[in-house]
Amino acid sequence: MWRFFVYSLIGILFFFVPVTIRGKSTILIDHVVQWVSGIAQPALPYYALLLIVIGALYPWFKGTWRQSKTDFIFSIFKLIGIIIGVMVVFNIGPKFILNPDMAPFLFNKLAIPLSVLIPIGAVFLSLLVGYGLLEFIGVICRPIMRPIFKTPGKSAVDAVASFVGSYSIGLLITNKVYKNGQYTHKEAVIIATGFSTVSATFMIIVANTLGIIEHWNLYFWFTLITTFIVTAITVQIPPIRTEPNTTYEQQPYQEEVKRDMPILKEAWYEARQALTQAHTLWENVKLNVKDGVKMTMAIVPSIMSIGLLGLLITEYTPIIQIISYIFYPFIAIFPVENVGLLAEASTVSIIEMLLPAAVVGDADIVTRFVVGVVSVGAIIFFSSVVPVILSTDIKISVGKLVIIWFERVVLLLLITIPFALFIF
Repeated sequence: MWRFFVYSLIGILFFFVPVTIRGKSTILIDHVVQWVSGIAQPALPYYALLLIVIGALYPWFKGTWRQSKTDFIFSIFKLIGIIIGVMVVFNIGPKFILNPDMAPFLFNKLAIPLSVLIPIGAVFLSLLVGYGLLEFIGVICRPIMRPIFKTPGKSAVDAVASFVGSYSIGLLITNKVYKNGQYTHKEAVIIATGFSTVSATFMIIVANTLGIIEHWNLYFWFTLITTFIVTAITVQIPPIRTEPNTTYEQQPYQEEVKRDMPILKEAWYEARQALTQAHTLWENVKLNVKDGVKMTMAIVPSIMSIGLLGLLITEYTPIIQIISYIFYPFIAIFPVENVGLLAEASTVSIIEMLLPAAVVGDADIVTRFVVGVVSVGAIIFFSSVVPVILSTDIKISVGKLVIIWFERVVLLLLITIPFALFIF
């Protein structure tokens, strides 16, 4: 059981405790990433490009592009990501693409940092998620899951896994539990669209890009709490409310088994059970780094292609500006400086969750904080989460996903704007 305490504590220290080194206060994992980035600086563009190339070719070698029309479309976009990555690294191509605020921004501010951060973050995530802490938290959260979120207590593990691991890990768990008959379709949809958000490591990128990393703990915990508040509301309204309570392939629904013991004792028991099946630290690190690299390869090509498409649409067409008017009534009721900018950033969050940070980089602190929360809490975006959800056995239409995204963004704006105005 010493591993439960020691490894979990080290993981918590690296992800949640700000430390000042050479005059800069940030969490330890960010210090490590900056140190590695400084040493490997000349090689980083080529390393990131290599991950883009491998990630873009992977669906074609594995044959996953054949699984659906959506997989085919996203596989094409990933190939386009190679072309854009080559343009940036070797500085060849049209000026409108090589504009510093376009493809180079995506490559230097998002693709490279993610390529470094996710694999390194995976090492420390091994300490945080592999030795009983998730199971302990899952039991503690059980009494609030069913009444508030309409899901079983074990779904707390999915939620925490997403925040400290990744949405892909969370969705993997959700799909597996759903196929085992332990979630209904409705419960699986709630978890996939309400809990499967980006990880703490992604949030570090968002915070750094927006210049709010000095407010890291405020930003992280407020985003965590607000995301779950919004989920609690969206389960009460369509389309989630009207989703059927059927099981996968009509198998019998497996109710949760509650042990006849106090909750803390049960949480401790579950943590101990998890530790009996835990890998050694070295095996756990290898497994997590492998998953982290695969996840990075899946994401960075999409960021370069779909992200660039979003930036080009935002910069050179009025489409985003026109669509963003749907958010004006929910923003203009507050005394914010940049109503139009905040509305546009909220709109582009559906394309790629890191794009809003690109739109409001020089805005005031209130706008940047709100955008940081919205881009994470909205959960649903087309460059990654949507294709991952569609590739699971949890069948939900793209149209419903867009409606859920809109509901989440509106609720996040209504909660976050007054908070940010009060704090800053």
